[in-house]
Parts: sequence; C-alpha cells; structure tokens
Amino acid sequence: MRNYNFSAGPSMLPLEVLEKVQSELLDYAGTGMSVMEMSHRSKPYEAINAEAEANLRELMRIPENYDVIFVQGGASTQFEAVPLNLCVNKKADYVVTGNFSGKAYKESKKYGDMVEVASSADKNFTYIPRLEKSMFRSDADYVHICYNNTIFGTRYAETPDTGDIPLVADWSSCILSQEVDVTKYGVIYAGAQKNVGPAGVTIVIVRHDLLGRENPLCPTMLKWATQIKEHSLYNTPPAFSTYVAMLVFRHLLKNGGIAAMQTVNEHKAQMLYDFIDNSSFYTNSVVKEFRSLMNVPFVTPNAELDAQFVSEAAKEGLLSLKGHRLVGGMRASIYNAMPVDGVVKLIDFMKRFEKANQ
Repeated sequence: MRNYNFSAGPSMLPLEVLEKVQSELLDYAGTGMSVMEMSHRSKPYEAINAEAEANLRELMRIPENYDVIFVQGGASTQFEAVPLNLCVNKKADYVVTGNFSGKAYKESKKYGDMVEVASSADKNFTYIPRLEKSMFRSDADYVHICYNNTIFGTRYAETPDTGDIPLVADWSSCILSQEVDVTKYGVIYAGAQKNVGPAGVTIVIVRHDLLGRENPLCPTMLKWATQIKEHSLYNTPPAFSTYVAMLVFRHLLKNGGIAAMQTVNEHKAQMLYDFIDNSSFYTNSVVKEFRSLMNVPFVTPNAELDAQFVSEAAKEGLLSLKGHRLVGGMRASIYNAMPVDGVVKLIDFMKRFEKANQ
C-alpha cells in the first residue's frame, strides 16, 4: 500500500505514470534500453522531447508566438536567467509575496535597478498586495511575480494587469493545477517537482518578441534563445525527468486536461479549508481570498502538539506534513497527483487527533 506524500516537493506522481515508467524502465519502446541510457541525439529521445512540448502546448493552450523549452537548474536558476535575458533598460519591478519571490528579487539586484514595488512581508506573507498598473515603472523591462507561494500558502486571485510591461511569473507550485491565459504573460517558468514530474527539469515559456535582449554577460547555458534554437537539446538535457513529464502531460490530457484537474483541486482544497475553518483546534492564517489550492499551512494550539501531530500522522501513512521552518506547524501540499482519498484520510486523522488532544 502506498503512503500519501504531502511534501511540498518532490511530490506525489500519478500512480498510472509510475507504473508506465516501471514497465518501460529496462526497455523503452522496443529500443532495448532505458531512457536513462539513450542518447539525447537519438530518434527515440527526440520523439519524447517533441511530444513533451506538444502535449504541454495542448494542455496550456500555448500560442504559436511562444517558445517552450525544458532546461536544467530548477526555477531558482531562472531567478538570474530572467534579468540576464530581459534587461535592456536594466530595470525591473518585483512583487515580493514569499520566500521564493524574495530570493528572485535578491538575485536580480546584481543586474540593474530592481525595485520591490509591493510586498506582503508586513503580515508574514498571509495575503497578496493589491496591484495597479500605475505602481509599475513605464520603462521597466518586466514585472516579476510568484503566482503561488509554496511556503506561506497564498496565491494570486487574478493575474495582475501590467499594461505594456511584460509580466514574468514563477508558476512552479501551481502549473497545470488551474487554467491560465498564457497571453497575459511574457514569460512563465516552473520547476517540475510539484505537478510535472521528478526534480531535474524546468519549463520556460517565453514570448518570441522578448528574445534577443540578453545581457552580454549572460552565460550561453542560460540564454533562452540558445535553448530554443536547439529545441532544448543544446547540451545533454534532463532526459529522464523530461520523459516522465511527457507521461504526466499525456496522463492529464487523457483525464480531461487542466480544467478537469482544477475542478478536483478546488474540491480537495475546499474540503480541507472548510474543516480547518470549522475547527476550534486548527488554524490557517491566510486571508481567504488568497488561499492556495496547492499548499495548505495550519497549526494546532502549540508547537508541542504540532510535532506530535506530524509524528502520529506519519505512522498512519500521512507523510511530510511538517511545515517549513519559516512558518512552523504543518503544511499539506495537495498537488495534482494527491487523490481526494488522501485528503479525506488526512481530515479523518485531524478529527481524531483533535478529539484526543483537546
């Protein structure tokens, strides 16, 4: 029996996908070798790479004037790749709503006049600040946001309107979990290890007209144009991670796509938030309007009970519920592959734990 993994990442993968990987591990499509062994210049891997892009384009309805690449280094590498690829005027505006958007802002300051135009740090990142077009500098090269905040459990209720300034967004912890209008963004990037696949591959979606702005110091490996020209095969890619991502995309397409996934995700999140809100024992401090569908932090009345909760939950197969050190308490990450039954089992345990410790 498999446990329920509530980790913020790497996260659960669909069982059907894991079984497919298992069945092909020693012999992929009659090649007599594993994807982990084959050359990225081979026809079988080129087909995997092409299907991964085609499937993602279909899932997210990515227009033809956007390029899609699969690169290494995690979303954190894109914290520097973004300013290195986009800063013509060497100016950009950042909205800091959590740990990772803060890190992105910190890294960007090496490359020009970067401004923190808004932040929710004043209330420990429990809300998303209101944004207006007038807040952004007209000559900024881009505006950067992190759409879903993994650690603090917030997300944007709507996509900010930045006018003519390209919007760049880190979608690492919510990509494929809800529908998105890609045309509202100049760039979307996302690490794989939450809703896409195992750690190792990062998705970058970039609008054509934003290419060719690179800082002369931009390393070749970080130039989006280089990766685009070579179809993500400039150097040896994260082949196995891309292969699993391709299977996840295929799985989602077969099961109704992102719209169907969003319906399930909203149901799972509502179940858990409703239970917490109606409990006098558990607390979630995030402003309701900005609650994440993916990451649900909560606490008991004290830190000792929090630790006991995590320990006892693990014994029942409810794993990785310990909250991030910046927040404490617990955090249930309920990404796409977390079944409804996993949330039901978590709520059942929470009920019993509350009754036993009041």
